[in-house]
Amino acid sequence: MRFGVVTFPGSNCDYDAYSAIKTLGEDVVFLWHQSADLMNSDVIILPGGFSYGDYLRSGAIARFSPIMKSVIKFAHEGGLVIGICNGFQVLVESGLLPGALMRNEHLRFACKYIYIRVEKNDNPFTLDCAVGDVLKIPIAHKDGNYYNFQADIEILKKNQQILFRYCDKDGRITEAGNPNGSIDNIAGVCNESGNVIGMMPHPERAVEDILGSSDGMKLFESVKKFYKQGVKFERA
Repeated sequence: MRFGVVTFPGSNCDYDAYSAIKTLGEDVVFLWHQSADLMNSDVIILPGGFSYGDYLRSGAIARFSPIMKSVIKFAHEGGLVIGICNGFQVLVESGLLPGALMRNEHLRFACKYIYIRVEKNDNPFTLDCAVGDVLKIPIAHKDGNYYNFQADIEILKKNQQILFRYCDKDGRITEAGNPNGSIDNIAGVCNESGNVIGMMPHPERAVEDILGSSDGMKLFESVKKFYKQGVKFERA
């Protein structure tokens, strides 16, 4: 199994993602934003950072880069894609995920460990979790306030597209546990097919206990488990 980590101008978590996959023990390559070649990757990671300086809107320019044309095609054909923080913003701007990421409700940059609750564990990125598991994972964003129309939120619930919600350390969904004002405490969602996910917290920064938590490794272990089971999304 090979992971491909996209590097945009302004990416600053690409090496964290690369290191996380090396810790996982899987093959990983960097993918340059000006290239259309996914280098036979089975899983694409869009990392955090400030792609193209976050000009216009976070992720708005990165969405038009040559590599994203290939990522969009890859996703539509069933390939696994995870967008983390700025990568989540890029996926939303690309139309691969629903909703929008707005300025944090308190209008400040937030950088700290928070807790998220696993809402769904039959996704390739959550197979190694149980529904209700609480993960300690850091955030680092200013535009992480997830928003969608209430009618669309109900569709996400019906389709079980909400993967993670911000919570307290005991798993309770509370206002105090919400670090940015996201509607319904949403921290991560997937597309209807389940092969594309986006999340604001940084699992790649929580893969070793020495870093404060290794809970983020559960997402990458889940993908490894998914492939070991031989259940692979078909691609054209």
